Amino acid sequence: MHFSLGWEEIVVKRGLFVGRFQPFHKGHLKPLKDILEKLDELVIVVGSSQYSHKIDNPFTAGERITMIRRALEEEGIAPSRYWIISVPDVHVHMTWVSHLVGYTPKFTVVYSNAPLTRRLFVEAGYKVEPVPFHKREVYSATEIRKRMLNGQNWEQLVPSSVVQFIKEISGVERIRDLAKTDI
Repeated sequence: MHFSLGWEEIVVKRGLFVGRFQPFHKGHLKPLKDILEKLDELVIVVGSSQYSHKIDNPFTAGERITMIRRALEEEGIAPSRYWIISVPDVHVHMTWVSHLVGYTPKFTVVYSNAPLTRRLFVEAGYKVEPVPFHKREVYSATEIRKRMLNGQNWEQLVPSSVVQFIKEISGVERIRDLAKTDI
């Protein structure tokens, strides 16, 4: 992005990172910090924002935004360095990129390892860079939700501010309730 302030021009390097963040964990935080070392600003998209209260999507978009914001605050990252935007799914691949772009500030580079996401943004003319994974075998939202459900230690996998928030909203109890059947 180029901004003109009279005689000088400022170039803002802004990237995009998409995730569901169910919940936000240390495996998300480390790559975001690494990406922010390369950019001025990062647009963090909370995808599938219309889903909540399901075993694989237990948290609302607002709760996920709060988790991300608190984790970044805990790390001392200034709010002026990032945008957190929720975007609902459209389930039509040929319109997904333009749908997402309609919700976000302009960006010049996309960070993703998801093959479909990468392909769709490349075909739309965007530069796409890989996400520097951080211990993916350890940090997984699926694993964290499983540990919550089974009463195992999940707290070590998420930032302490996120642990506190999940406890505030009774998130573990929600996941356990969602796993119950009426049989």
